[in-house]
Amino acid sequence: MLYKLSIKNIQKSIKDYTIYFLTLIFGVAVFYMFNSLDSQQAMMEVSKNTRDIIKLMVETLGYISVGVAVVLGFLIVYANNFLIKRRKKEFGLYMTLGMGKSQISKILLFETIWIGLFSLIVGLLIGVFCSQLMSVLVVKLFKADMSKYEFVFSGAALSKTIVCFGVMYGAVMFFNTFTISRYKLIDLLTAVRKNEKIKMKNPIACVFIFLASAVLLGWAYYMVTGNFENIKLNNLWIPILMGIVATFFIFWSLSGFILKVVQSRKGIYLKGNNMFVLRQIHNKINTTVFSITIICLLLFMTISLLSSGLSINRYLTKDLEEMTPVDINLIKQANLSNDKNKKQSNSQWTKEQMKDSHREISQTLKNCNMDMNILRDVVELKYYTVEGLTWERTLDSVFDSISEQYPYLRYETLEQIVKVSDYNRIAKLYGIKEYELKDEEYIVLCDFDSMVEFRNMALQEAPEITINGKTYKSKYDKCQEGYINMGTSHMNTGIYLVPDSCELKDSQIQYYFLAANYNGDTQEEKKEIEKIFADEEESKLLKELKKKSSIGELDGITKIATIESSVGITNIITFIAIYLGFIFLIASAAILALKELTETSDNKQRYGILRKIGMDDSMIHQSLFKQIGIFFLVPLCLAILHSVFGIQFALKLLSVHIKTKDLLPSILATAGFLVIIYGGYFLATFIQSKNMIKD
Repeated sequence: MLYKLSIKNIQKSIKDYTIYFLTLIFGVAVFYMFNSLDSQQAMMEVSKNTRDIIKLMVETLGYISVGVAVVLGFLIVYANNFLIKRRKKEFGLYMTLGMGKSQISKILLFETIWIGLFSLIVGLLIGVFCSQLMSVLVVKLFKADMSKYEFVFSGAALSKTIVCFGVMYGAVMFFNTFTISRYKLIDLLTAVRKNEKIKMKNPIACVFIFLASAVLLGWAYYMVTGNFENIKLNNLWIPILMGIVATFFIFWSLSGFILKVVQSRKGIYLKGNNMFVLRQIHNKINTTVFSITIICLLLFMTISLLSSGLSINRYLTKDLEEMTPVDINLIKQANLSNDKNKKQSNSQWTKEQMKDSHREISQTLKNCNMDMNILRDVVELKYYTVEGLTWERTLDSVFDSISEQYPYLRYETLEQIVKVSDYNRIAKLYGIKEYELKDEEYIVLCDFDSMVEFRNMALQEAPEITINGKTYKSKYDKCQEGYINMGTSHMNTGIYLVPDSCELKDSQIQYYFLAANYNGDTQEEKKEIEKIFADEEESKLLKELKKKSSIGELDGITKIATIESSVGITNIITFIAIYLGFIFLIASAAILALKELTETSDNKQRYGILRKIGMDDSMIHQSLFKQIGIFFLVPLCLAILHSVFGIQFALKLLSVHIKTKDLLPSILATAGFLVIIYGGYFLATFIQSKNMIKD
């Protein structure tokens, strides 16, 4: 009998609480999808570097899944709590008919088992098929070979999903048994006639607490944005804690005075069904302050993660395209010496190595038996340094203020000098701006934001520099954009362009530099040449260098390797942002939806009274729409405000590596994500609530 009763209860629950079951199913599906990436990488033919990055992504998502499981567990227990409260009268009738608490617990046990099996089976089926789309996405993002694509099933993801959700449902069973054991028959039978006790708050005190909370929140915003330079990561918990406390008390105080404020505006309060709507909203916020605070913080994390993650992905990808214009860069230290007074190196070089340090890179490659026909568009130049021309010297006018603010920068670093014609050959190859100089002029090239700011401050003072007895003045009063070394982003901290007439000595050469393209027409041909310089195991060039003790230091970067590693990082960021954003958004929206459905069910009698006094269905539905809309918007609005400053903090924190100015595309994508999921839950809640109050 208990078994049959539990089946009937499930059938009724599916009808009345579709959102609850759909949330469980989506949770299982998403959990499986993101934990099945380990099996998807097995079918991909990628380089060792990319394979290592995918492995790192899978491991990272595995650790994050632990936190996701905790969030989903909280969601399941929280949602189940509302369902138990909703069924108090039902449990009271069972006890009246002679059923003991242990038997009621068994009914709930059967229900939980069946709900768990139903959610797991359907969620896993959806997850398995959706993970195939994830496989295609992973293959596309990592530019892998699709020829070996096949249907993939992850036994490890299945086991992890079953274990995690099994533990969650076990917690629900324990919670249900504990809750039922505490109920008294009189409380269960009269639950439907009981209203939640609402303690009226002093409106004046609430206004003061609201203002104090707003000030506290404003100060937290200032600490992470306006005072960003002075905040330390180990003290970051302070503004975070301030924000959480302020959020709680804003909602707490808001419920204490907002009704009084609206009541004073008779034109608004007495219009239509606003009186009923506002009192309902007041009661909801008043009794769910903690829940709304949690939801607001989850929404804040969702918006911040998605906006920041997508923005970082977009700009890393954009920078990567700009900063890898050719296939290879090679650089070699010049003028090697065993003189301990020189700061170039503490290594002991052989005579042959010191001799090679006076040759250009192309000659070194030939000495390594390299066929130079594998390269085309070869351009070489020399970096020079002049004793005494350091960062401290060139930042002279602003050095004191900058060194006080940033004491750990290496101000003794020598400035790098390049002749303008050499740079223009590189610029032409890269497809970037070329420059002209008169005999007494110089230009500072810099695209690293922090250094641009410092150098521009110094250049405003029209500083002069002296190179080998001749004085030069800046052509511009600010830095110009440009770079020589490829990389993953704009990291050029400063290059001084000087005219060709500048008399620089061979002894002042710091580095030899070479830029070139591979002499191949297809990507496959270029990958074959890539193996010579950057093979997965050990490149041919590296082997030759090890054989020859006559070669000094030779280093470099290739376009293919850089893109593989950087694309991997951006993809990890994107996957983590979407994974966490999706889970947090589902959790917050589901909690709100379940709370609203429970409230609607408890207030059926009130809507019946509205019908009896002459209110038609359209007005009742309008009232319901306003209530649910306001209840969904209140935490969202404050979460958006939090996100404005949270995103600024995240991007400032990462500004060392990326330049992010136009956030609109990422914000629009996040807004679309919110509209689809959060808005979808809102509409589903409204439709389900209308169905519940029909009778």
